[in-house]
Amino acid sequence: MNGLVDEKDIGKTTISPDVLHKITRLTALSVQGVSRMAAPSRGIGQLLYREDNQGAKVVIKDDKVYVDVYVVLMSDMNVRDISREIQERVSRAIIEMIGLSVGGVNIHIIDIEFSA
Repeated sequence: MNGLVDEKDIGKTTISPDVLHKITRLTALSVQGVSRMAAPSRGIGQLLYREDNQGAKVVIKDDKVYVDVYVVLMSDMNVRDISREIQERVSRAIIEMIGLSVGGVNIHIIDIEFSA
């Protein structure tokens, strides 16, 4: 070999699903109008649901990332605009930080928070 490293000799990188959850959560929380993350209704399975992963479900299938984001929004904001902003930012963050393609980002609005 002429001093170059063959890609096969470098090794591989493994990314924990927890990393994708964290990127998703922090990105969604950075969107103006998002009050907090929410857990999906899971019944008894809710007891086993990790709080660190609250607000996001991430699946990797066929080298694409599929994300479900569960949020509580503030009442004085446009729901459609916030949802699109979350979708765009989460998708961009995963592409730029991880380098994986995004198959879809679904937004689930669990509640609206009204300020008193």
